[in-house]
Amino acid sequence: MRRRGHDRRNGGPASAVLVLLLVFLLGGISPALAQDDQPFPVEYYYKVRWGHFDEFLELYKRNHYPILVELQKLGRIVEMSAASPFYHAGENSRWDFRFTIVWKNAAVAHEDFDTSQIIQQLYPDRQKFQQEEQRRFQLLEEHRDVPVVEYDLATWSPGS
Repeated sequence: MRRRGHDRRNGGPASAVLVLLLVFLLGGISPALAQDDQPFPVEYYYKVRWGHFDEFLELYKRNHYPILVELQKLGRIVEMSAASPFYHAGENSRWDFRFTIVWKNAAVAHEDFDTSQIIQQLYPDRQKFQQEEQRRFQLLEEHRDVPVVEYDLATWSPGS
């Protein structure tokens, strides 16, 4: 999600096509997904330093979630959900927080959308916002973005 805050230079359809081409060439998404207008779910996993989960979650809710809500109002995000594991796993497979975003489509998910106006509107104290976002990222041990394929189980027949 870090890419969402970068300035977007020379915006428009041509830059969106260029971004999709680069992502494809680097192994990010397939050409079929780049042209598909279907919802595109991505799970964002966060592994937080021990003892700092509550602080991380508070900063996430205060500084990042409102930006996502604004993106949803713009129609870029279709649906969002959040989860934490009930039990903990071994350190190698541990994750503490999963935030799932269903983007409008793969192109929207990979576009380098400029959120600076949203941030300026929501957070007039830009210095405080930047300090808190820096702290949120300092609390992380690991962050993974995992695009997923969802299956319509209604089309499955039992036993096949």
